[in-house]
Amino acid sequence: MANVVDLFFSLSISRQVTRVLLLISLAHTQNIVVFQPSYLTATGPAVTALLLGNTSDISLNLRRVSPSNTTGSIGPPSCVAEVTQWVLTREQVGKTAVRVQLTLEKNLRLCRQNETDTDCCPKPLCVLEALQVSACVGGTPQASLLIQAKIHALLVPANAGSDNKTVIPNQVYQPLGSCPCDLTFRACDVRCCCDKDCSIEDLKLFVSHCLPGPFGGQVSPTPDYQCSVQSSENSPDWFPFLCVNSWPENNPYLGLFYQGDTITPKPGPSFQQPVLSAPVPVNVYIQGSPIFTLNDQYFTIPQNVLGQCVNNAPVAFLENFNVKCVTLLRSCPTASPLRTLSTALGIKVKNGQGGDVAVEVIDEVAIDLTQFISSADAVTFSGERLVCENVTVALDYEFYWKGNGITSITLTRTVGTVTLNSSSMALTTRYSAVFLNGEFIAQPNSGNPGYQVGRPVIAGIVDTLDNNTGSIQRTSINLWKPVGDGLCSTAEKKPVLYGENSTSGCLLPVSRQNLTQCNLVRETVSSLQAALITATYVAKRGNPDPLTMTDWVNISFVTLNSSTTTEDTTSSCYGIPSHQHIHVWSLITGIVGGLPQRDIRALQVSYSLFPWALDCGGGDVSPCLDPRETRLFPITSSVTFTDIPINTGPPKTRFQINFTEYDCNRNDVCWPELAFPITKYYTGETYSQSLAKGLILVFFFITASILGTPWRQIRQAWNCATH
Repeated sequence: MANVVDLFFSLSISRQVTRVLLLISLAHTQNIVVFQPSYLTATGPAVTALLLGNTSDISLNLRRVSPSNTTGSIGPPSCVAEVTQWVLTREQVGKTAVRVQLTLEKNLRLCRQNETDTDCCPKPLCVLEALQVSACVGGTPQASLLIQAKIHALLVPANAGSDNKTVIPNQVYQPLGSCPCDLTFRACDVRCCCDKDCSIEDLKLFVSHCLPGPFGGQVSPTPDYQCSVQSSENSPDWFPFLCVNSWPENNPYLGLFYQGDTITPKPGPSFQQPVLSAPVPVNVYIQGSPIFTLNDQYFTIPQNVLGQCVNNAPVAFLENFNVKCVTLLRSCPTASPLRTLSTALGIKVKNGQGGDVAVEVIDEVAIDLTQFISSADAVTFSGERLVCENVTVALDYEFYWKGNGITSITLTRTVGTVTLNSSSMALTTRYSAVFLNGEFIAQPNSGNPGYQVGRPVIAGIVDTLDNNTGSIQRTSINLWKPVGDGLCSTAEKKPVLYGENSTSGCLLPVSRQNLTQCNLVRETVSSLQAALITATYVAKRGNPDPLTMTDWVNISFVTLNSSTTTEDTTSSCYGIPSHQHIHVWSLITGIVGGLPQRDIRALQVSYSLFPWALDCGGGDVSPCLDPRETRLFPITSSVTFTDIPINTGPPKTRFQINFTEYDCNRNDVCWPELAFPITKYYTGETYSQSLAKGLILVFFFITASILGTPWRQIRQAWNCATH
């Protein structure tokens, strides 16, 4: 069947090509011209056709035509040109072919109400006319092209979208707002039915496809215990004394939107060099806007951009970062940022409220530079060592902010003396910026109050700097995140997300020489696993208070039993803690706004011991022959979440546990069901209704007994006995 279809299309295409070639040949031999095609329907502002034949002395004329009222025909072509709203152009594409193109010189925008500009479309059907292009030689028409133009106006929004972001004051302590899907400033967002910029006509286009949930402005239904739910007609007498007054915004999503991220339109690819405009200072800082100096220049700090360190990267308001840059030193640095002066760093910055603040510089001297020097070449200098003094190895900025402004800036500059013992040395420098509101770093929550699935598990350690308050400093519980070659030396860490079980790991190169020192191998693996979890507490809920110890739970670590160790050999080590498992027990404590609230009740960290040995079987025996040849061993970490089941029934008494005579679930004879309709075992209707109906049945039974035949017989027997 496919071959038949392919043959059909091949024949159709070949027929069309043959037809065009025959027309060109016929026009060339008979010295005539023809339009191909001779009739077109235009639905856009441009039309193209071909004029075939001897086109050396041909002139083209354009006019508007209309059918005759009597005959209905267009009439013969004419060589008299008319002025129209179309532009006729021609292009020679060969010896016997001319490309004819018509372009509409009119704006297809729909006219607004009471607009005086004539270069627009007064109606949705903007153009409806017939055109005729005549090919003439000396005033005599040789061929004609008929074009039927039916073009509609372009529908452009009244408020064109812009790149401006919605201004959100105090992003840390307020949610995104009542309409989180309103991302574009002064423009209607598609499927965002709560967007105030959308007109009634716009809402009719997507009213049945609105974004669901709180992100679309549809807040969860108000619970029944809210005082604003019950009306005065159907509310019970006790309701005004036991109802709850709570803000409608108090939902589990509060505090999760403080970032204020919006979606901005991304320009398409372009091969033209962009024109860089001068920075435009802002009057009020919002999250993500650049910070400016007093002379209207960007305030810059070295940062990591697209994997590369950039020395002059602008600092964004309320955007924390902590980066490390590696520089290969061959001589002592002389320029910024490795060589900086306090006077150059203590510049003045606009505070975003009409004033300025100066950067306060605090100098620290690093004695031990092992954490900054990464590596050195083995080739040494033939001469003396090169000593570089006052090299800047760290710049740590602290921005104190309030509202939409900066109150103060503190810079801690760390300098040290670097000695070049080789031809080159890799120096790792640290640059960080943190925004503080008061004394606390702005940190996102993982729920309100219970954890939400997919949010990071919040852990903490006791703040040793301030023992009087007993506050908890936030941190995270991590798993391995291998990158690149998968080695543990280059692996990164990823936080544990609530409700998501995960397993990851990295590879550690170990040689036969290393396996002769098993204690050292165990300590190395233990230190690598311990670096994943530095916390001692885990938060019960997603919005813990750092000053309230009842909001935190101790993390239990399963200690390894060293008495059960197996004897080590020359090429094998036993008892390696190569697997770390995190077990989290959680419990649903309630429902807020229709969403279950989950709390962490316990967290346990355990280690599994595995033997490491070199396997010299197979084709690769080099690790067993060469003591320095390494083989890769896995180090893994995993997390498992377990939900604690909820026991909704009352606890059983000792009588119910020991004796089954009155237990209807474990005994064929159930005495409590003897009066089935008036006991708690009958669940067909409420207890009050079943009790009332049961008493009515008893009343009818007694009445029938008194008035019926048995009672009359008893009365007659009694009368006979008395007489």
